[in-house]
Amino acid sequence: MADQDQNNSQAGNEAPVFNLQRVYLKDLSLEMPNAPQILLEQEGPTVEVTINVGGQRLAETVFESTVTVTVTTRINDKVLYLVEGTQAGIFELSNIPPEQMDPILGIVCPTMLYPYLRANVADAITRTSLPALHLTEVNFQALYEQRVAEMAQQQQAEQGQSDSGIILPPNATRQ
Repeated sequence: MADQDQNNSQAGNEAPVFNLQRVYLKDLSLEMPNAPQILLEQEGPTVEVTINVGGQRLAETVFESTVTVTVTTRINDKVLYLVEGTQAGIFELSNIPPEQMDPILGIVCPTMLYPYLRANVADAITRTSLPALHLTEVNFQALYEQRVAEMAQQQQAEQGQSDSGIILPPNATRQ
């Protein structure tokens, strides 16, 4: 067993590391541009929610992942409230195969951050004295796959190639 561990360390086969180091609210804003008049309206509001995922490398093995939500609630084309929030986390990722980095940063990290963002948005809305809005669960894998498919279509359109059905990672080359 010790020989196997020694062989793995000599070959550079170290165990993958994935750690959440910190979660923080990077940005939160709430606007009620038509208050107090809109608070007298009797009609129910319509809600529009937009979610985006982002991130950046902070150091060799340290990454920031972000989930941003914009909630716009309207009554008769007038904004009742607009909430924008960005939840962020710092993650340590090392000894992870390159082809797995983007899915981890685009699916796993946002899935871990989203519950914090949901709570912060609900709390901000509750502080307006309006009923809380609880954001629904999000399938970050589906969002990631949609983004990858859109990028592949865009790349194909730019290259003028027919659909091969294969999505290559950005650093892959065709032979």
